[in-house]
Amino acid sequence: MKAILYIGHGTRSKQGAAEASHFIERVMRKVEAPIQQLCFLELTEPDIEEGFKRCVEQGATEISIVPLFLLAAGHIKQDIPEALAPLKYKYPHINVIMADPFGVQDRILNAISEMVKLEAQQIRSNDSILIVGRGSSDPSILKSFESIVNGISQRLGIKDVRVSYLAAASPSFKEGMDSICSDASGRVIVIPYLLFAGLLLSEVKREVNKKIKWGHSIIQTGTLGSHEVIQKIVIEKANGKENASAAVSD
Repeated sequence: MKAILYIGHGTRSKQGAAEASHFIERVMRKVEAPIQQLCFLELTEPDIEEGFKRCVEQGATEISIVPLFLLAAGHIKQDIPEALAPLKYKYPHINVIMADPFGVQDRILNAISEMVKLEAQQIRSNDSILIVGRGSSDPSILKSFESIVNGISQRLGIKDVRVSYLAAASPSFKEGMDSICSDASGRVIVIPYLLFAGLLLSEVKREVNKKIKWGHSIIQTGTLGSHEVIQKIVIEKANGKENASAAVSD
């Protein structure tokens, strides 16, 4: 019997955990698998071991892992496989298949552009954009954000599009905010490249509000999980119908 195990990052924020749960509840209604469970890598219960165990107890013979991660950093390459390894050993009769993270896709960049237009109304030529990533020491993440910056710039016709990071990479979010606010001749549009609310989003909001109080004109979009295209991508992964041509064009 097929099971889907969705793995989220996890957060200390009750709002963020609830947002992830509500998101997956909507997804589950459109997925064909008879067994579906949500678990988290860290900070939020149930953890991966408990989620896996619940699938087995319900009669799963095949478990498809659907990671709720935007890009393939250390959590995807190392942490989740390490958490799954003893479970595969303990339950050798269970066939475990893991889907890829979302990656950089044209339709995600299109969705971000829609979110920006919704918040900013009319895009102006002197607007600037700051994309805020979670951050990672993995060089592939920095390369992915180069594609994201270029894709957003092309779609919105804005030349000044930059990226900053909340941890583990530079420039830091604060450095990015200071720099873009200092240079901007028009509005600054801040895009949190995060799936759900949480402590990281609260950090973004605090810095944005601080700059607004200092007189800067700043617009902040919502998280990516609020757009229906993200839900569609997760549904496709869970149903084993990923769009093979969805990768972003160079």
